[in-house]
Amino acid sequence: MRILVFLVAIGVCAQVQAATLRRMTTMHGPEVFLRDLFDDAGPNADRVLGPGPEPGGVMPVEASQLDAIARLYNVAWRSVSSADRARLEWPGRPLRKEEVTEALRIAITAAGAAADVEVDIAGFNPPIIPYEANPAATTAQVDYDSITGHFTALLSVTAERMNPIHVRVTGHADAMMEAPVAVTRLLPETILRPEDIRVSRVRSALLQNEVARSIDEIVGMQLRRPVQAGQPLRLADLVRPTLVQRGAVVRVELSGNSFSLSEQATALDNGAEGDNIRLQNMNSKAFLSAQVIGPGLVRLRSDAPAALPTAPVRFNRQDRR
Repeated sequence: MRILVFLVAIGVCAQVQAATLRRMTTMHGPEVFLRDLFDDAGPNADRVLGPGPEPGGVMPVEASQLDAIARLYNVAWRSVSSADRARLEWPGRPLRKEEVTEALRIAITAAGAAADVEVDIAGFNPPIIPYEANPAATTAQVDYDSITGHFTALLSVTAERMNPIHVRVTGHADAMMEAPVAVTRLLPETILRPEDIRVSRVRSALLQNEVARSIDEIVGMQLRRPVQAGQPLRLADLVRPTLVQRGAVVRVELSGNSFSLSEQATALDNGAEGDNIRLQNMNSKAFLSAQVIGPGLVRLRSDAPAALPTAPVRFNRQDRR
């Protein structure tokens, strides 16, 4: 008889302790279910107990709360000590800017901005969303100033199994255009090559001065001033490369219908390809006008008029280099 009573007592204890406390549970939604606290919770396992932690948050459930929940929903579990505790955690991450800027761009464009704008929300304080969420963003109440580019908007973010988030954002929208820019820092007198330039989206505000709009306008030109990497190139800073320096000795080609001659002269002007410059013959000292056709090379037509100097010709040491 004593053996039978002992076995019954063991069975009762086994039944009472049939459920197991889940000491750590990773949540995947905003609601806490009974099964999130206990394994083998019985027929009420899918019962919703209430809201859980916010994304990125942790919610502890103490022993007294666990005992009350177990009694209320007939869960076969009782705490052994006050150290029995459950921890509910919902992993989260900050909402990334790129996950909302496209929705803002569409709304700002609809409010009157240029078709191509870059949205800057530098002061944005991102809300925390579930780590695995694939959020969708929409905007409302957009207030856009077309003169300053400043905007405010009400941003709504939704995702599966996540309570909607509503937050007001402010920022700046810059109109963008495509233009050639320097790949690296370029120094004065650089003759530009295709590899020195790339086409990039730049803020329209940087294009207020007259800048080059195509690579064809740039390649082969020479810089008058330094240009920083990523900076558009102003037409005023581009000149044709100087092929003949004032004071330099150049070779003069003279061509006609049935003859071709070559002699030397001193350049009285700087000249790029195609420029007409003044020369002084080194032997006869006569003044001539010729067209620059290459580095240190000019061409004189047989019918070209003589060119008289407009002022006395003087060269310093730098000119004669």
